[in-house]
Amino acid sequence: MAQRTIVQLTDDLDGKPIPEGKGETIRFSVDRTDYEIDLAERNAKALRNDLARYVSAARRTAGGQRGGGRGRGRPGSGAGRDYDPKAVRAWAESQGIQVSQRGRVPADLVAKFQAAHA
Repeated sequence: MAQRTIVQLTDDLDGKPIPEGKGETIRFSVDRTDYEIDLAERNAKALRNDLARYVSAARRTAGGQRGGGRGRGRPGSGAGRDYDPKAVRAWAESQGIQVSQRGRVPADLVAKFQAAHA
């Protein structure tokens, strides 16, 4: 006797079956926690529409590529920083604050930048 196993993908949001080739798994991260969700085309589009406002206001991070270990990177690479030095320097200049274009950004300047953008 032969046995046949059928795998039916189900939309994680509404629980409805997803026709073959009509859904997708979407991966995203919030607060350093990674998630993935299986959605039909309609719900995937709705998720992207809902997030579009936030994505357009956000900035990409250097850690955009996932996989492998999550090390801090090589010393001096800036990996693990919670700010963009170029953005801090640009903001400082727009505020009339002089800052070196090379080297480490002073911690007090980073704190002012983060307070202004909180």
